[in-house]
Amino acid sequence: MHKNITSWFSPSLNKEMPIASYGHFGFAVLLIPTAAADYLEYERFQLIDTMAPFINEGKCKVFSIDSINKESWMNNEMLPEHKAIRHNQFNQYVFSEVIPYIRAHTSNETFIYTCGASFGALHAMNLFLKRPDLINGAISMSGVYDLTEYTKGYWDEQVYYNSPMHYIPNLSDGWYIDKIKASHHIHIYTGSGDYEDPESNRRFSQVLWNKGIWHDLDIWGPDIKHDWSTWRSMLPHIIGTKF
Repeated sequence: MHKNITSWFSPSLNKEMPIASYGHFGFAVLLIPTAAADYLEYERFQLIDTMAPFINEGKCKVFSIDSINKESWMNNEMLPEHKAIRHNQFNQYVFSEVIPYIRAHTSNETFIYTCGASFGALHAMNLFLKRPDLINGAISMSGVYDLTEYTKGYWDEQVYYNSPMHYIPNLSDGWYIDKIKASHHIHIYTGSGDYEDPESNRRFSQVLWNKGIWHDLDIWGPDIKHDWSTWRSMLPHIIGTKF
């Protein structure tokens, strides 16, 4: 498998940001880390290994970036309003820096799908829903889609605009809704075992259906817990059967 690591100084985040890529060809999968993890997390936990057949055959090319959750919602020393600002800077980094990088290393016609597990699932979904003109869909595993799960009671306009459970019900802009509806790849997967939240996924699914947004909701059984063994099974299943 071809692997490449590079980095650049991000003007959006004012820091050096690394990115790893795996493979040569195919649609692009942009991995967003869980919680406080880094751009090599998915490789360390063997998820890249489980994707190897699809990467090696040229079905997809995988990109993986750092999270900045430790500098935003998981930073207990930071004022909540500053956490929201940092979160928006991360979004801007993806939209204005990472997406163009992926285009430059694939093509302008390549479909790009965000993907993440746990906290990364919320980010992956939010990034797609905010910019469906740049991103073609999302694969979200074991997520919740209400940002207030992470804000410790803090609420402001920026929390609202990064919390799909809150802003999607009020979304009325036909351009955005049509772009979101054009995606054939909105995949919401979760287990029902330890530390999973299937009811949150069902609630978010209903929010999407209420807007006429087609998506793929799949809730696995009570033996499926919030853990890497789950995601190592889920992602190859989704790529292998849904794409």
